[in-house]
Amino acid sequence: MTIAAVRTPEERFANLPDFDFPVYYVDDLPGYEGLRAAYVDSGPADAERTFLCLHGEPSWSFLYRKMIPHFTATGARVVCPDFFGFGRSDKPTELDAYTFDFHRNHILELVERLDLTNITLVVQDWGGLIGLTLPVDADFKVRLSRLIIMNTALGLGTGAGDGFNAWKQYALTVPVFDAGQIIARGTPQM
Repeated sequence: MTIAAVRTPEERFANLPDFDFPVYYVDDLPGYEGLRAAYVDSGPADAERTFLCLHGEPSWSFLYRKMIPHFTATGARVVCPDFFGFGRSDKPTELDAYTFDFHRNHILELVERLDLTNITLVVQDWGGLIGLTLPVDADFKVRLSRLIIMNTALGLGTGAGDGFNAWKQYALTVPVFDAGQIIARGTPQM
């Protein structure tokens, strides 16, 4: 099945402050053939430990730009994927493509492809809602060593509540979704 998507032009990512990390792409993950997924991969590929950093919404791997140097300074490898729809990864054009399983399985496939081991899973916001379910996967569980959990939640299957529903409605209907302005409002130092 082909998923229609758009791609943010590379020039949009030129001259980003504090973000000169190597970015890689994969476009043949099982179930995602033809969709290009981006990820930062910094530090030695054969490192004993890997930090897998999952961002929230509406950010992308850029969120971790100040943490990556600290993690790599320990000799670790750091992998920060951009979820589909965010950052340098392709953006499916159909709203129905954006499901929990779509995002979760993308991360599982990427971890398998990169053969990440001894993972310290770093999660924030939606990266936590998705990432904190990964340890129940038998293949991922054997790869995981540690967790760093930041401002996120553990989904209980009861719905996110009125606040989230209002946010979702806003995101779906605002004429211009200015992610930079939204992040700056909540985190002015960024």
